[in-house]
Amino acid sequence: MNQYRNAMPHGAITQVFPDVFFVTGSMSNEFFGSTWQFSRNMTIVREGDQLSIINSVRLDEQGLAELDALGKVVNVIRIGDMHGVDDPFYVQRYGATYWSLLGMTIPDGIQAHKVLTPGGEMPFADCTLFEFKTSKRPEAILRLDREGGIMIACDSLQNWVEPDEFCLDETVAAMRGVGFFRPADLGPAWMHVCAPQAEDFKRLKLIPFKHVLCGHGVPLRDNAQQAYHDTFARLFGV
Repeated sequence: MNQYRNAMPHGAITQVFPDVFFVTGSMSNEFFGSTWQFSRNMTIVREGDQLSIINSVRLDEQGLAELDALGKVVNVIRIGDMHGVDDPFYVQRYGATYWSLLGMTIPDGIQAHKVLTPGGEMPFADCTLFEFKTSKRPEAILRLDREGGIMIACDSLQNWVEPDEFCLDETVAAMRGVGFFRPADLGPAWMHVCAPQAEDFKRLKLIPFKHVLCGHGVPLRDNAQQAYHDTFARLFGV
């Protein structure tokens, strides 16, 4: 495992809905010409004793013990092309099936076993896929038909209300400057790089949901649909 990125600081795994778990960790990467350190989230969905990892974040040994106590990791799911650096660690460690969108850049050392397509095979039951058609890089959202509809997003939908313990102060200043830290928002870096168009959000508005778990920010419960519909109207007039 030493050829993969080391674990960075992260929090504990928490259960946000029955058999749906969430953990916040760290990431360091270059954006807008400088190196940023900020938080990112992994979602874990359990079906029986099988676990599916979405938006992978490498955990330390204690975190891995917590993960193993939940069940057996059988799927690693990539729904955003700007994430995925920790996917090889989990695919190799658990011999997991790797799911990705068509056209994604696959990290070195692994290959995609299954292609995610709307209406196609899904990694677990009660799950459907929304795929952005206009984004310059592949991006999708998983919808769980549980609790009135749980959307699991990567960079597209964000709910980064305020900086947290995993964000460096100098990174926070830069992020504020380009529009981060707004509730029920669309990811500013994703919008800049991928330039999605209004037609995708018209389609997204047709999907009912109550809650959103994002790759960045905190879970948004109960009133998520109206909050994001307001954002789509503000940014795209739809």
